[in-house]
Amino acid sequence: MNVKRTFGIILTVLGIAALIYFATLFIKATGTERQIKTIIVYGLLGAVFFFTGIGLIRNTRDDARPPIE
Repeated sequence: MNVKRTFGIILTVLGIAALIYFATLFIKATGTERQIKTIIVYGLLGAVFFFTGIGLIRNTRDDARPPIE
């Protein structure tokens, strides 16, 4: 398995976890300034990790062919 693809999977999983945490914070938010900043940070980081991981997975070629002799 390719290292870039593995790193992409890890980033995607971290992004999903951050987005789920963002959703739970968003549901429980009461509107204080600190909570809004926290919600924005988790949402942005989750989206960046998720889309970066998906991009790495999609754009990494998987050459499992044996080398030509």
